[in-house]
Amino acid sequence: MKNVLKNYLFTLLSCLFMLSSCVKESTFFSEPYQEGKPALPVVFDRSQPPVPAQGSEGTLVKLKIAGLSEFRDKAVFKFNGQQAEIINVTDTEVEVRVPAYASTGVTSITIDDIVVFGPEFDVEGKVKIDPTWEAIQGTNNWVNNRLVLPDGKVIFVGSFTDYNRRGLVRPINRLVRTYSNGVYDVSWRTGLGANGSLNSITQIGDRYYIAGSFSGFDKKNESISNVTSLHLTGGLDSIGIKPFRRPDQADTTKYVPKFNGGFNSAVSKLYPDDDKLIATGNFRYYVSRRYDQPNQRETRDSVILDSIEIRHVARLNLDGTLDKTFRFSGNTPFAGGNGSVATLRHQTGALKGKIVVFGSFTTFDKVNVGYITRLNQNGTIDETFNTGGTGADYAISNVTFNEHTQKYMVIGQFKSFNGKPAQFMTLLHADGTVDESFRARSFVGGTANYAKQLNDGLIVVSGSFLTYDGITRTRFMILKSDGSLAASDLNATGQFAGSITKIEETTSEDGKRALLLMGNFNKFNNQDVSNLIRVIIE
Repeated sequence: MKNVLKNYLFTLLSCLFMLSSCVKESTFFSEPYQEGKPALPVVFDRSQPPVPAQGSEGTLVKLKIAGLSEFRDKAVFKFNGQQAEIINVTDTEVEVRVPAYASTGVTSITIDDIVVFGPEFDVEGKVKIDPTWEAIQGTNNWVNNRLVLPDGKVIFVGSFTDYNRRGLVRPINRLVRTYSNGVYDVSWRTGLGANGSLNSITQIGDRYYIAGSFSGFDKKNESISNVTSLHLTGGLDSIGIKPFRRPDQADTTKYVPKFNGGFNSAVSKLYPDDDKLIATGNFRYYVSRRYDQPNQRETRDSVILDSIEIRHVARLNLDGTLDKTFRFSGNTPFAGGNGSVATLRHQTGALKGKIVVFGSFTTFDKVNVGYITRLNQNGTIDETFNTGGTGADYAISNVTFNEHTQKYMVIGQFKSFNGKPAQFMTLLHADGTVDESFRARSFVGGTANYAKQLNDGLIVVSGSFLTYDGITRTRFMILKSDGSLAASDLNATGQFAGSITKIEETTSEDGKRALLLMGNFNKFNNQDVSNLIRVIIE
């Protein structure tokens, strides 16, 4: 009996041991995320607008807010990111003073690292959307350029198919004529317009010449290679030809574009040059057509496409033929750039006829250059430009010139120009040397992509930046000629969103100083806009 009891106890202990060895050791971990910070008991009454709802620098403003009094010592109040002085806090409201360089936008309170957003406040400044501009709805796509006509009317070109809601029924394809106040001119008939984007337009004599990235105009969807001519009435400039026919085929007339010439890819700019045209872009070949000879595959209505290599800059006669006295050495074309190019041609003044070429290239016509060079009127490199300098240390995206100040505004991804510090933008004299009175300040959040110096020396800049020199400027600002921010009442505009391709100085219908802004943008001063606006500077 004792042996049976011993065996039973031994078996029981063995089972207990085996059972305990089979149980995994439990491991306890801490919570993977710390408990979030409790919400502040600070709440703006956003249904109540600030009092007053708008004002300029120095204005005292009251806003309804609850729960702020216990955090007064920590609270930082901002107008669209710009810190303001807190004058008084009660259980139901806060009183603040509009600071210098405040801009239209949301108000906010920051306590430690928690932000509470308030209602919008409209900071009054000198730059406003022009109330006399009639094209309130703008366009539905890019506006690239304009041509002012002798009678004061204006032709805009771009990628749009609608202008001020007048193209909803019948599209307005890439070009439109307006009165000076933006009103659509219904008398100008362009039919179906261009079937691709237009970048440039100019007038010589009784013809308009358009260029861009398109292969057809109105009902003619062939025989156009990014450049063509129009009658002043808006119709395609066509000519009747006798195409090749076999003896047994009827002799008929075919109508083709009178301008017989173009390029294998988009033309960015088209400039008048007396009775000729200068075309620039990232093309490689000039092309033209022959209609009077058979090709190998067709014996009727055949077209032979001829091509001649010519890069980036070319000159054409008004019938579209290539002028080989420009940028050719005999039958050999000049080399052009080893990267993409853009251009600016001087149309008036002492520099008339010269072409500034800029972009992402480091050689042009086999000469080492720092992403920018200038050509003489005959197309050769202008050795008086940027003498002794090295140019930019990286790509240049935009160059504008002011005839009155004789200065170039240069924008790009560079950090230096001619060996001198230049953060994304610099100002050059007419000979290409750096204007050392100008110094770009620090950008945060992005860079500049367009800048234009005005006749009085002020500089308008747009881009992707959020602050400049420590001041909140949401993608649009006005600088002094030395690169510092202009007065705060010139920099009170709120959010800008998009890209500007061109700015022109002009006047409003009531005679005020104004700027015409063209491009692809949908916000200006927190207001919805559509690619084309006029603003006044009071």
